Amino acid sequence: MWPIAPGASNADAPKPLRPRPRVAHRRPGHTDGVNDTQVIDVTDESFERDVVDRSRTQPVVVDFWAAWCGPCRALGPTIEDVVRKTPGVTLAKLDVDANQGTAARFGIRSIPAVKAFRDGRVVDEFLGLQPRQNVERFIARLAPVVEEALPHDEAGLLSVLESSPGNLAARRALGRLLLGAGRFDDAEQLLAVEPLDQVGDGLRARIELLRGGDGSLPASINRRIAAEEINGMPDLIAAIRTADGETKSRLRRVALGVLAAQGDDDPAVETLRGQLASALF
Repeated sequence: MWPIAPGASNADAPKPLRPRPRVAHRRPGHTDGVNDTQVIDVTDESFERDVVDRSRTQPVVVDFWAAWCGPCRALGPTIEDVVRKTPGVTLAKLDVDANQGTAARFGIRSIPAVKAFRDGRVVDEFLGLQPRQNVERFIARLAPVVEEALPHDEAGLLSVLESSPGNLAARRALGRLLLGAGRFDDAEQLLAVEPLDQVGDGLRARIELLRGGDGSLPASINRRIAAEEINGMPDLIAAIRTADGETKSRLRRVALGVLAAQGDDDPAVETLRGQLASALF
């Protein structure tokens, strides 16, 4: 839970709830006839469907507010604007005067109170009026990650890494490209920056094997597209069974890198892991 923003006045502090008649108020910024699917009004009756159930497919932020609450009226337009600029997040506005059951259910004693729901439960929250940058950070933590397509050329991948050195996907793609071009020194230097990356370590093991020139690395495993390399795993596992010493260790690293690049969602990966373990021991 976030504290009240530094430097905020008492007028910005969250306001304690007090008993009021159940009267529905129009929230600030609401316009009749506007079909706004990203910012919605919810009630005691619709909360389970529009917040809890919906949060199982995308994040839902709930703004607990009331018409008499000055900080609520100040926060409302800010959080609505930030959410509207963030695809994949819904903002649900709940008037605590008209929907006292839900307010009591979530222990709302002061407003504005903002709670973020994911997978049917509260995963983050803050209390009181916050500056816009805090609201933006709060919403950004919930926003679905959108993976941008990577460029296919060396210059493009280098540009991505210059702006985002921690982009593992770009580093792996460039390492693979350099390896395929026979630029082993450049590829090894690039991949060594992330020594704990199993995919990158697998690519470095390939470089070591290719430099050795013993021909132990199956041709079927050297694909330009990482996703296709899973099809070469049977050949790689067969090579591991007959190899020994340092060569076997390097082939093992290659295999682990291929499986790590594929991810655990592929059901074939679990089977291949078992076959790899059998080949190693």
